[in-house]
Amino acid sequence: MLAGSIMKNTMAIVLAGGTGSRLAPLTQHRAKPAVHFGGKYRIIDFTLSNCLHSDIRRILVLTQYRSHSMHKHLRNGWNILTPEMGEYITAIPAQMKHGNHWYEGTADAVYQNIDLLRWNSAKYIIILSGDHIYRMDYAAMLKDHIEQDAEVSIACKRVPRQQASEFGVVDVDEKLNISAFTEKPEHPTSVPDDPTQSLISMGIYIFNKKNLIERLEADRDVANSKHDFGHDIIPAWIEHGHVNAYLFDNVMGRVSSDNYWRDVGTLDAYFEANMDLLKNVPPLNLHQSDWAIRTYNAQHPPCRTGPSDTGINELLNNVIMCSGSLIIGATIKDSILAAEVQVEAGAIIESSIIFSDVHIAEGVKLRRCIVDKHVRIPAGEQIGFNRQRDSARFTVTESGITVIPAGYRFT
Repeated sequence: MLAGSIMKNTMAIVLAGGTGSRLAPLTQHRAKPAVHFGGKYRIIDFTLSNCLHSDIRRILVLTQYRSHSMHKHLRNGWNILTPEMGEYITAIPAQMKHGNHWYEGTADAVYQNIDLLRWNSAKYIIILSGDHIYRMDYAAMLKDHIEQDAEVSIACKRVPRQQASEFGVVDVDEKLNISAFTEKPEHPTSVPDDPTQSLISMGIYIFNKKNLIERLEADRDVANSKHDFGHDIIPAWIEHGHVNAYLFDNVMGRVSSDNYWRDVGTLDAYFEANMDLLKNVPPLNLHQSDWAIRTYNAQHPPCRTGPSDTGINELLNNVIMCSGSLIIGATIKDSILAAEVQVEAGAIIESSIIFSDVHIAEGVKLRRCIVDKHVRIPAGEQIGFNRQRDSARFTVTESGITVIPAGYRFT
């Protein structure tokens, strides 16, 4: 563990303003990091929990796109630190401080809040994405950053080469110095010891604050810059400075190693990550006691199951069910139910994700569905069985996941 003084000299900036267009319609009313996950969490809860477990107590959350849900969640669930001790989790909405425009890229989001960096006594700045699912000890990465005397450290992970085009791909030497960084290349390079694997950036950066401020200011004068860390800042830095790779797969610090990291940027990836929680041996174990994920817990009654008036008993098999849910005489398999979900007799739900405040009436059949909040599904409705019919009303993904948007009204 790093000395407390080192972590007190560290500030985290969480980028949480992305539109998440590939997650629509789940992002119709909320930013991507505010999307619900695993029944009771929001996606951003994983990054914020990592910060707390890593002894980081100064955290700025940069918001922009449809931020009300995010601000409400931070207020209700994360107002837990003590400002008098110099601790805070503060939401920073886009304010057009430098120019008459919203954030133009990840680096521009930080640059537009550069005064907050200058005024802060932190020596190290950790830039984090608020839209990934994983556990990680940032203190272990900071320790490596200091020991390597790096100007920038980037958390990296091996992935199959055919998937690497979705990410920033890095090339490293034997000492893990990064020699090249290419954002979403069409033909990703492979790691030296395995032609089937590539090394990707996880979107987790540690900077020496003084150097970061200098680079952000210099980037403003670069013609055609996208003002983005992956496209502009990091590639330019590699040419003149010491950029180090930190291998997420090998070193986990104090957290129990599961090597799980998912970018839930698409509906299919989001669905699969939720379904991972239901596997016999979950690759991400929410019951892991040494690195609990914090969230806001509303005051709901206990969940309940019970027989219907017709005498039909419910059948639950491999279900995550949250507080306030009421299941009466229904069959539910391989599914996740958030808070205050009601399912009536004879309904059958298979391999589905149900958000909070959803009512599923008698005889409804759902298969491979995501149902957003405040939906009332009428008796006898069947979704997930006729792709053509479903596509006429809802979003249906390439793999066949049907998404019912928040507040949808059946006619």
